Order: sequence, then C-alpha cells, then structure tokens
Amino acid sequence: MSLLQVDNLVKTFALSEKQRKALDSTEKRKTAVAGISFEAKAGEVFGLLGPNGAGKTTTMRMLASLIRPDSGDALFDGVSVVKEPEKVRSSLAFLTSDLKLDVKSTANLMYDFFAKLYHIPPETAEQRRKDLFARFGIGAFADTKISKLSQGQRQKVSLVISVIHDPAFIIFDEPTNGLDILAARDVRDFILQMKEEGKCVLISTHLFDLVERVCDRAAIIMDGRIIVNDTIQALSGGRSLEDAFYDYYVQHLQKGGEA
Repeated sequence: MSLLQVDNLVKTFALSEKQRKALDSTEKRKTAVAGISFEAKAGEVFGLLGPNGAGKTTTMRMLASLIRPDSGDALFDGVSVVKEPEKVRSSLAFLTSDLKLDVKSTANLMYDFFAKLYHIPPETAEQRRKDLFARFGIGAFADTKISKLSQGQRQKVSLVISVIHDPAFIIFDEPTNGLDILAARDVRDFILQMKEEGKCVLISTHLFDLVERVCDRAAIIMDGRIIVNDTIQALSGGRSLEDAFYDYYVQHLQKGGEA
C-alpha cells in the first residue's frame, strides 16, 4: 500500500530589501514552512487547506522535489525526497496551475515527448493515450496548437501529461484555479477516479467545496504550520467546512498567529 510520510519539513527564503519593505519587516529571511508533518495513504485524497501565503505551494514543491527543504524529509513508500529525489519523481505526478506547456506544440506532440521521457513502451503509451484522451475529450483538439486552446483545454492536456507514467502518488497544487465550472468538474471527477484506482492523492487548495467533495482527510495550514489534521467530518463538526475554517482561523489569531 502506497504511503506518504511527511516529517517536520522546514523551508525559509531570503528576503530582498524591496520584499522587507513590502512586508514592513526587518527580518532577512521568511519562514514559509515551519515544521509540517502528516501522512497520506493509498486510496484516499488528502487535502492541504489554507489561505494564500499559508505555505501550501512551498510544501507541494518540496514534496515534488522541485525545491529542497532546509530540514525534515518526506518518504514515498520509504524513498526519501531529500536523498533520492530522482527515484521519487518516477513514482509521482505533480500538477500545478503554473505548469507551462509549449504553446507551439500540440497535445499529441506533448504526449509523445513525455512518453519517451518516461521510457513508456510504445504499445502501453498508445493505449494510455487512447484512454486518457477519451477521458478528457482531448481527441477533438489533439492536433491543435496549445496557443489556440482555452485554459480548460490546456489544463486537461497538463493532467494527461502529469499522469502519463501511471504513478502511485498524485500531487495537485490548486488544481482547479482559473478553470470554468465544466473544466473544474472534470478535474474533480479525475481526482476521484485516481482515488478509486488506489492512488495516493494529495491536493492543496483554498476552495472549501473542492475539499468537501473529494477529500477523505485534510489539514488546515496557516503561517507555515498545520493547526489541525483530521477527517472532513471531524474538521467540520456538523458545520460547513467554511464556518469551521473561520473558527480555526480566529483561534489561530488568538494564539498569536498572523492575520
């Protein structure tokens, strides 16, 4: 059973003089993530829920081995993202709204490129192309230049490319940002499909509705720290998740957290 174990991840960034002025701070470094720990396992969707600037994206980028933590580690089925990042990358998909596609290319050409990059056997690659393109209706624009596709169509291409190698771990950072309601529904359904296939799915978002619809468990993150981690039912406590989140936020401020 696939298991992600996150152990006390910490990440700080140097602040320029301009950034210090904008933050009205004299500190030369900012702590983006301050010791985050949690577990996520196969067949479930785990959510990181928090406001902008809470540390969600930095956490996701560390897990995807795009940036190295100052301290702490994350183990993907026992494989360390710090010690063996290349091996970790082969077992995970990472999708972010910041993912840039080659606008002069097409969905078919991008698919071929990444299939070769992951050394996927041709027959396997073609079957997965057929399945994934059908799942997202990409066939209708498979040979259209990326530059001419809508944001939703580009997101669908990005989704397909991110899971082309059939990874055990799926990491989505703000997966529905900028999408219309139909494209967002497709992404949501895809997340649930990955769960049904036994993947370990991790998403970060600030959208309460998405968490309520797809997540089994979630952690609320503020100021780079997890303030609560539980099932969605336990987090909500009979209220809407939005109301519960606001209560946690107020409690956080009362304990000295940043607004």
